[in-house]
Amino acid sequence: MANLRLFFQRYSDRAIWAAYALTVAMFLWVCGQFYLPGKGFTYLIIFGDKDSARFIPQLRTVNHYELENSAGYDGAYYAQIAMQPNLSDPALKRGVDNLAYRSRRILFCWTAYALALGNPIRALHIYAVQNIVCWLLLGGLLLRWFPPNCWQNYLRWCGVMFSYGLCFSLRGSLVDGPSLLLIACGVALVEAGRPWWSAIVLGISGLGKETNILGGAALARPESNTIQGWSKVALRGVIVVLPVVLWLLVVRRWLGPSDDLGIRNFTFPLASYWKKWFDTITELIAEGPGAFARSSLLMLVSLTAQFLFFAFRRRWEDPWWRIAAVYSVMMIFLGEAVWEGYPGAASRVLLPMTLAFNVLVPRGRRWWLLLVLGNLTVFASQDMLRAASSESYQVEGERSLRIASETGRMVEAVFDDKWYPPERSHLEYWRWSSGPATLILRNPHPFPILATVTFGVKAKDARTVGVWQGTYARWERKLAPGELKEIKVRNMRLEPGDTLWRFATDTPGAYPDSNDRRRLAFSLRDLKIDIIGKADVLPPGK
Repeated sequence: MANLRLFFQRYSDRAIWAAYALTVAMFLWVCGQFYLPGKGFTYLIIFGDKDSARFIPQLRTVNHYELENSAGYDGAYYAQIAMQPNLSDPALKRGVDNLAYRSRRILFCWTAYALALGNPIRALHIYAVQNIVCWLLLGGLLLRWFPPNCWQNYLRWCGVMFSYGLCFSLRGSLVDGPSLLLIACGVALVEAGRPWWSAIVLGISGLGKETNILGGAALARPESNTIQGWSKVALRGVIVVLPVVLWLLVVRRWLGPSDDLGIRNFTFPLASYWKKWFDTITELIAEGPGAFARSSLLMLVSLTAQFLFFAFRRRWEDPWWRIAAVYSVMMIFLGEAVWEGYPGAASRVLLPMTLAFNVLVPRGRRWWLLLVLGNLTVFASQDMLRAASSESYQVEGERSLRIASETGRMVEAVFDDKWYPPERSHLEYWRWSSGPATLILRNPHPFPILATVTFGVKAKDARTVGVWQGTYARWERKLAPGELKEIKVRNMRLEPGDTLWRFATDTPGAYPDSNDRRRLAFSLRDLKIDIIGKADVLPPGK
């Protein structure tokens, strides 16, 4: 019997190790879906095309992804600072909304720029993947608290690693994930008996995000209840706070006062918290459990469970509890800017509280319900980690031909509103049309270029599809249901400006099934523009 028990114990240990390894492999596979040929992982930064004219020149000359009809997200500002960390650059002041406010969080812009050895293009791509690297490093560090010796540790580890806040940070190339890594490093150093090194790490972390200095609560307990002991605590507190204070003074002197002091980030106790509950319940009643309201509800239940756990189970001697207590107090005062939206930024702002919760909830069956309630946001994270489905064409060729040096604009394909948003699998990408549609091939150069344009056309039903340029039919065929026709247009001349293609079909779009409420006509698949070179300039009248 003892031998049998030992056999099953060894088998279980190996299975747990395999679960950790397979989870990391799955994460890397998911991250790989966000890679776009020619644009790297810039999809993760969330640049918006509405602000593209304001981007710094270094960014406008790089082939990167821009979200259609969007103003983008915060990561777009930090990425530009990473490419050009000289805060006095007038182009940076135009490209970054409220530079004086954004530049407070300079640390991870500096790391990208330093690792790129000052090359702006490399800095952009390094910044885009920093969250992925920090996720992996954090996952390794968390084995200190969640070693692979039982399934409960694995579930707690997953509760942190796939929490909505951490996935949100990764999806938007934000500073919260890397910040959590530094705070966890600081606590590990405290537990290892190295409080001075911990103070240095936590002080540096404040340059990544101002609220990171709250991690200094881990150092708020003296080795002895004496004047000397408390003097050391005070000195370590100065080390934690000093870097961010000095940097704020430098930024203020360099750029002047900020237009946005983050006033909406804080408010009266619990005012915005209760408003978030009211808005979420109202949406659930009015529209049912849609993705937005459901994710907000999961976040609210999760953070509330964590807050109540720390409020009713006090452990002042534990550095993780002290950090959680400080973040719990901050949660009470968080303002509308942090709670609003889908499902809100609170889940990533309070990430240290989530990690502390998983570390401190006691083992045992009677704590399982609380543990599950405190980690409900993992069920909302799947939306954040959904594979990129945003690219519907590729442009290849020499850089000088892909991008106009005078304007920084790229050769591109522009779809009209008859096309549905792009979709993607691991092997291909496509866009469905609702019927006849147009596609513009845009040449930003002052001279004509030659290109080979390849694409596929596919429909779910039998129909004729044609591609027209003016009165000339580039291609026209009868498609059988599910048949894929691949087309290659060689040595196509693209004049400066726009070349218009009309996609025509003889049958209106139809609903494919009861689960898809789109009218689908045909799909354009794997569009690729391969630029060969400059075209000869035709004489006048030709």
